[in-house]
Amino acid sequence: MRIITRPILSWALYDWANSTFATTVMAGFFPVFFKGYWSAGSPVTESTFQLGAANSLGSLVIMVLAPVLGAIADRGGARKRLLLFFALLGMVMTGSLYSVERGEWATAALLYVLASIGFAGANVFYDSLIVAVAPREKLDLISALGFSLGYLGGGLLFAVNVSMTLWPSVFGLADAAQAVRVSFLMVACWWAVFSVPLMLFVHERPAPASDVGAAVRSGWHQLMDTFHHVRRLRNLWLLLIAYWFYIDAVNTVIRMALDYGLSLGFKAQTLIVALLITQFVGFPAALLFGRLGERFGAKTGVFIAIAVYVAVTLDAMVMHRVADFYVLAVVIGLVQGGIQSLSRSLYASMIPPDKSGEFFGFYNMLGKFAAVLGPALMGVLSVLTGSPRLSLLAVVALLLIGAAFLSFVNAARGREEAAGA
Repeated sequence: MRIITRPILSWALYDWANSTFATTVMAGFFPVFFKGYWSAGSPVTESTFQLGAANSLGSLVIMVLAPVLGAIADRGGARKRLLLFFALLGMVMTGSLYSVERGEWATAALLYVLASIGFAGANVFYDSLIVAVAPREKLDLISALGFSLGYLGGGLLFAVNVSMTLWPSVFGLADAAQAVRVSFLMVACWWAVFSVPLMLFVHERPAPASDVGAAVRSGWHQLMDTFHHVRRLRNLWLLLIAYWFYIDAVNTVIRMALDYGLSLGFKAQTLIVALLITQFVGFPAALLFGRLGERFGAKTGVFIAIAVYVAVTLDAMVMHRVADFYVLAVVIGLVQGGIQSLSRSLYASMIPPDKSGEFFGFYNMLGKFAAVLGPALMGVLSVLTGSPRLSLLAVVALLLIGAAFLSFVNAARGREEAAGA
C-alpha cells in the first residue's frame, strides 16, 4: 500500500505553509523586533512582560474558542471552511505587521495577538483532518511527516529571511529593519500559497447538518456533551491533563527563547542563527521520532523528549557563553518536533474518529491554555525576581507535572475505551 497519497501530502503541506509563522514570526523576528524596535527604550524585564502578555492573550482567546469551533466543525462538516477563515485571519494580520512603525508596541502586539488566534484556530481544524487522510495504524508516521515538512518549509523561508537581514543591500533593501518588515509579508504569501493543496485535495466526510447557523447553535449545545464524553474516557482525560502541562513548556521555549537570550545580553543575529539550526535539525529528527513511536510507542517517545527538555532548561539557567546557546539549539531541535508529533498521534489514536473535530478542539484548548500560563509566568517571574534565569523554573515545573500525569496513561486501554465510546 502506498503510504504517501496525494491527500496525505496535501494535508502535510499545510504544516509546510503555516510553520513559517511559527518560525519567522513567533519564534524568530517578532520577539527580536518587538524588543529592539517596537519597544525600543523599555527595560528588558518590561518588554519581556509585554511579549509574554501578548502571547498569553492570544492563547487565552483560542482556548475559549477551540472546543466550540471543533464541535461546530463536526456538526456542520465545515472543517476546511473554518480552517480557511482562521488561516486568512492569520495571513492578513501577519502581513499587516509590515506597516507598524518604531515605538508602536501596542499596535504590533494587537496584530500579533490576532495573527496568533488565526494560526492556532486554523490548527484546530488542520489537526482534526488527520483522521480524514491517515489510516489509524500510520498516525505516528503521518503526524511526523507533517511536522518534518513544517520544520523544513519554515526553515527554508527563515533562512532566506535571515539572509535578507544580514545582507539587505543584496536584496535591494535599505537596512535590516526593512528586511524584517518585508519578511512578515513573505510569511503571509508563503502561508497562502501552500495552503491551496489542502483545500483542493483533502476531502472531509460530510456531516449530517449542512446549515451553518444550525451548526453554530448545535455546536454550543454539544460543547458540554463533549466535555462529559472526554471525562468518561479515563486514559484520554489523563493524557489531556499531562499534555496541558508539558506542552506549555514546549510552547514557552518556542515563543520566549530569543527573548531570554536577548535578556542575557546575547546578540540578536547570533540567536536567530541558533534558531535556524533548530529548524533544520528538527526536520530529520521529527521523522526519526515517528519511527521511534512506531517501534516503542508514542508514550515512550514523549517521555524521552520531556527528559531532554528538563535537562536543557536546567542547563540554560546557568549558561553564560554563546556557544552554549548553539548546543541547546541543536538538542532542542532533536526533540521539539518529536514531542509535538507523537503527542498528536497518541491523542488521535485514543479518540472516536467520528468526533475528531470536537476532540481536537479540546486538545488545542488545553495546549493553548498551557501557553497562557507559560509566557505569563516567565514574564512575571522575570519582573519579580529581576532575573531572567530564575523565570525558567516555571518551565521545569510544568514539564515535571506533565510527566507525572503521563505516567498514569495506558494507551492500549485508551484505544479500547475510544472504540467502545
